[in-house]
Amino acid sequence: MQAIATVITEQVVQQAHVKALAAAHTAAKAFADKHMNGRDGGACGFSWVDVYGVRSNSKLGKWLQSVGFSKSYTGSMQLWNKWWHGQSVDAGEHGATAYATVLKQELGLDRCYSGSRLD
Repeated sequence: MQAIATVITEQVVQQAHVKALAAAHTAAKAFADKHMNGRDGGACGFSWVDVYGVRSNSKLGKWLQSVGFSKSYTGSMQLWNKWWHGQSVDAGEHGATAYATVLKQELGLDRCYSGSRLD
């Protein structure tokens, strides 16, 4: 893991989360506006963000948990969709990708990925 922030603190994680949520919401809404006339539609499903290589009992793991992440069965720290309040898997996945991109940039987490599956 290569940190871009000089020192990662709980405040830095919270600020990155707020910035990532805003980017995710914007990306999901832009997708819905472009492809579904601003409404929910398309295939139903779920989306999330996985961060690998972070132990849940580490400082970073606890700070990620404080913004909504939890330990997944795959061993990653995982955050389920908080950016798109609809059933469209496509809009949710666009939001998850934006969230993961911002988290990578802000915290330097090189193993941060978006995920999705159909319902």
